Amino acid sequence: MRAVVAGGAGFLGSHLCDALLARGAEVIALDNLCTGSRENIAHLLDNDRFEFQLCDVTSPEWTVDGHIDAVFSLASPASPPAYLAMPLETLAVGSDGMRRLLELAERDGARIVHASTSEVYGDPAVHPQREDYWGNVNPIGPRSVYDESKRFAEALCMAHHRTLGADVGIVRIFNTYGPRLAPGDGRVVSNFIVQALRGDALTVYGDGTQTRSLCYVDDLVAGLLAMHDATVTGPVNLGNPTELTVLELANRVLEATGSTSSIVHQPLPTDDPVRRRPDVTLAAELLGWTPVVTVEAGLALTIEFFASL
Repeated sequence: MRAVVAGGAGFLGSHLCDALLARGAEVIALDNLCTGSRENIAHLLDNDRFEFQLCDVTSPEWTVDGHIDAVFSLASPASPPAYLAMPLETLAVGSDGMRRLLELAERDGARIVHASTSEVYGDPAVHPQREDYWGNVNPIGPRSVYDESKRFAEALCMAHHRTLGADVGIVRIFNTYGPRLAPGDGRVVSNFIVQALRGDALTVYGDGTQTRSLCYVDDLVAGLLAMHDATVTGPVNLGNPTELTVLELANRVLEATGSTSSIVHQPLPTDDPVRRRPDVTLAAELLGWTPVVTVEAGLALTIEFFASL
């Protein structure tokens, strides 16, 4: 198999490149490094089945030569500080970038797996979130640049599927964590671990009763591969249904790191979701996928990574 991974130098994309190479695939990673990092793929550069292209998928000036069997659409800023700092770029990658990746897949009849997000549900009024829930998104709020970019990308995928017969698989990814998260990228797990290891106070936004469901990166990558291997169009939720309050997570990080850091509270960001937990029934039924890594095990591996930096 010859696979293109857009966003291949990012946190999730680099782990997907690892998994595809382990399967024996040839991998072409595309990334403009706006949030990705060469360090994430440095260990792959000497692999003769791996190729890295520094490019922006929203630009008409890139292409991939030779036959392609699979396309994975992971190119987008994903953490709040990143997409809030790059609002126009984030909207462009969900529109122009998505269209060009679809056209690449259609050129060779390749299956394209689009990494959408639980953010399409916004601040959900339904709990847990099922794929048939249409969401509660503020289309003009600051977070809408990411939420609506992903919602539009889903609509574009389905339009290409219905009109042009594109072989599409859409997954909605819930909070994912693990090694290669960027320090200071604004995601709750990396924030807490970095603060705990430094001895800084852990920053909890709001009163900490808002919940998140955390999926370890290896489980999530297994879900992406399962969607590629299936004939399912989706959307299908991928995430770990174990739900924690942010305050519970902070205390687990303190315990796991042995840190004596305190916890401080800051105002809750605009439109920050109050509850977030996936219903993964469809993933189990249609993809044969369920997460297996516990929060305790995943946090230990992630803390080990950050401690080594």
